[in-house]
Amino acid sequence: MLTLDSARDAIQRMAGCRILVIGDVMLDHFIWGAVRRISPEAPVPIVEVTKETTFPGGAANVARNLSAFTPHSFLMGRVGKDSAANELKSLLNGEGVNTDPMLESSILPTIAKTRIIARQQHVVRVDRETIEKLSADELKEVCQKVEAMLPELDGIIVEDYGKGFVTQALADQVLGMAKAAGKLVTVDPSPRNPLSWRGATLVKPNRLEAFAAAGIQDHRTPGPPLEDRRLLEVGEQLLDQWSVGQVLVTLGELGMILFQRDRAPHHIPTRAREVYDVSGAGDTAIAFLTLALAAGLSSEDAANVANRASGIVVGKLGTARLTMEELLQAFED
Repeated sequence: MLTLDSARDAIQRMAGCRILVIGDVMLDHFIWGAVRRISPEAPVPIVEVTKETTFPGGAANVARNLSAFTPHSFLMGRVGKDSAANELKSLLNGEGVNTDPMLESSILPTIAKTRIIARQQHVVRVDRETIEKLSADELKEVCQKVEAMLPELDGIIVEDYGKGFVTQALADQVLGMAKAAGKLVTVDPSPRNPLSWRGATLVKPNRLEAFAAAGIQDHRTPGPPLEDRRLLEVGEQLLDQWSVGQVLVTLGELGMILFQRDRAPHHIPTRAREVYDVSGAGDTAIAFLTLALAAGLSSEDAANVANRASGIVVGKLGTARLTMEELLQAFED
């Protein structure tokens, strides 16, 4: 059972954890404004811009979540040689993320997503991206960098947004090296990129991703998650399908459910008080789940930490991160 004192001790140990995030990085651009009238040119709202903000997105947001709790947050992904890459690196470096492991592409742009928000309502999103799988040369570079960093790492997070950086070859190589070195590896999978995760410590899909990966239709049975027969079937199937020891399925307003081999499923109820924006909630969950595991907590207690952390960020607009004080306050409450 995780108490306030044990949570405080774990948070203190997190500061010494060295975590590498590998995956699809992107720049999140937010345009904020107000809508007072409809355009005479087309039946669309006119957004009067009041401010613009940018944040690290995708795997970069995971690394950013880590850096608030440890000075040893490393990020490996692919960016272009463009202004978006410069801005993304500047933002990350400013928040304590080490971007030295990043790969630069001379032919692909940095992935950027622009969200237009009026009075806290998401109006439209504009994506700039070219999806291209990791090349053989890029994979070689990734493996060389991971091999060099591995002895000093406490854990690796593979964050797959289905944008091409995470391939089966990358997963096999990274998971194989990490397993041989006895290192913790957690995975946040993408339903658009079905891969085998053999060798991972834990895989964390959301409900939609879990059912899609298992090939089972979700009927959204009302009632407690531990009484949801199809959900329990999905969890048990994914343990075998992915050849992993643990699967944590996030359930939105219903919290999370942890599946482990030879143990009964464990449900963690949600801690969110108010939900303003779910953007980045999964990034926060995988970041704090991994930090907590690296700090020595059990899987159940690590899931509890991740659940509380996610419950805080959904109460904020945009891809937000939380502070140590906010996380401790959640345990005090």
